Amino acid sequence: MASGVKTRLEADRKIRRGLALGKYAPFHRGHQLVIETALAEMDEVVVLIYDAPDVTDIPLPVRARWLRELYPALQVIEAWEGPTQVGYTDDIMRAHERYIIDTLGISGITHFYSSEPYGDHISRALGAVDRQVDPTRIKVPISASRIRPHPFRYRDYLDPLVYRDLITKVAVLGAPSTGKTTLCERLAQQFHTLWMPEYGREYWAQHQINRRLSAEQLVDIAEGHLAREEALLLQADHYLFTDTNALTTAQFARHYHGAIPPQLAALADQAATRYDLTLVCAADIPYEDTWDRSGDMQRRAFQQQIIADLKQREIPFTLLQGTVEARAAQVAEILRHFRKYRNPPQPKENVVA
Repeated sequence: MASGVKTRLEADRKIRRGLALGKYAPFHRGHQLVIETALAEMDEVVVLIYDAPDVTDIPLPVRARWLRELYPALQVIEAWEGPTQVGYTDDIMRAHERYIIDTLGISGITHFYSSEPYGDHISRALGAVDRQVDPTRIKVPISASRIRPHPFRYRDYLDPLVYRDLITKVAVLGAPSTGKTTLCERLAQQFHTLWMPEYGREYWAQHQINRRLSAEQLVDIAEGHLAREEALLLQADHYLFTDTNALTTAQFARHYHGAIPPQLAALADQAATRYDLTLVCAADIPYEDTWDRSGDMQRRAFQQQIIADLKQREIPFTLLQGTVEARAAQVAEILRHFRKYRNPPQPKENVVA
């Protein structure tokens, strides 16, 4: 075939443009099957993702980010003012159709992808093929409503990118010998989940020379700690309690070397916004004077520096005091009322220092 004829035929061929929609609360393997099928069959794929505050606390931008990062070829449209009612009455079906076609102006769709009965009326309204993908849930036997109450139980149906965002990340900070490790272990047992040990202690024991580490080694600690924490997020259930983070490592760099290396400063900045809750163990328990520590006076000074850094960064925190039992009870009360993405950070006026 002559190249000119081939070019005209290609130009005349109608672009195959697929559309899928949903709340994706959370986005699971069944949703992925629908989208991956569309990507394999279509020239272009549009995904409409609805705001759904009545169904999930996970903000729309977070759910949209999952789609964009997992499938960069998608055109993702965030539907902030879409209909919230679901069902198959004429009024409900027409409301959804008008929103898609009239309000959002979506057109040129040749195939509508779903695994739900609404595929029938939406595809007819669009003048598109009703492309059903695994409607009987044989290939992927799961639904978002089953996952929402028990994400850990169904984590195999969730991409790691999604699952990590469902875990409440709790940072437990404080100077050396303030009970962080003991508390994290206790909380992990109490909430049937995992905790992240302070990687710096392990690294220090292996690499210290005359009880000191270089500034570059402190960067290694922060990077190694973060990598291990990311791995544990995928195994945790609801909560991950983290003993220390890069904020503290940066304070060590400032104390021992007079400056914070740029890479460590960047990791500390990342840590400042990474955690859902920040807890500080008070220096109100007896000091354990082991050979790897610098004395109770240094503990108290370092504690003041940690708290000052949190205040300077405007990171809300709660100071935990008393016995490990009293501290664990205080954390349990905080978590009883806390919901990731729903609760604001602890109000600054309630911070104790």
